[in-house]
Amino acid sequence: MRVRNRKGATELLEANPQYVVLNPLEAKGKWRDLFGNDHPVHVEVGSGKGAFVSGMAKQNPDINYIGIDIQKSVLSYALDKVLEVGVPNIKLLWVDGSDLTDYFEDGEIDRLYLNFSDPWPKKRHEKRRLTYKSFLDTFKRILPENGEIHFKTDNRGLFEYSLVSFSQYGMKLNGVWLDLHASDFEGNVMTEYEQKFSSKGQVIYRVEAEFQKIA
Repeated sequence: MRVRNRKGATELLEANPQYVVLNPLEAKGKWRDLFGNDHPVHVEVGSGKGAFVSGMAKQNPDINYIGIDIQKSVLSYALDKVLEVGVPNIKLLWVDGSDLTDYFEDGEIDRLYLNFSDPWPKKRHEKRRLTYKSFLDTFKRILPENGEIHFKTDNRGLFEYSLVSFSQYGMKLNGVWLDLHASDFEGNVMTEYEQKFSSKGQVIYRVEAEFQKIA
């Protein structure tokens, strides 16, 4: 999600340390201490303006949520949404999703969400897709054994690529939705993009993929 630089974004983030972790390197291995409980920790990589992560936090008070975005201005809008919802079980990070092992210990995260990631459709940009094998290597490290990635997109090409990528990596596909909004799936929380695309009649794809233990 690309937006113009927001005036005052830095100041807004710095003024809300109860939600924005300003020194995430120091939080590695200590996330449950920061949340003050031993609840599961779920991470959304590329949280956009925060509709999904804040909605999930409100819907599931016994789960801790971390929203990550590389763009400071975007994260500041996510903070607006978090402040509006006003729940305590959420933190925001201004970091690059490719460097997650810098901020999380092995197995420290219980579930990962990838929602409407940049499809990078050109073949030469394949390695930038968040479901490319090098990203999966990173995600597998910070997730527990049999940890799951929950993935949503409106882009059929990226969805098909991701199904193949997950399968070639040896992951188990626990659920595949070819038209999420026409299914009986319960508890779906929409992102900003999802609201926009579905309102135009576009199909939303979803998959739950589980890492498998290597024998």
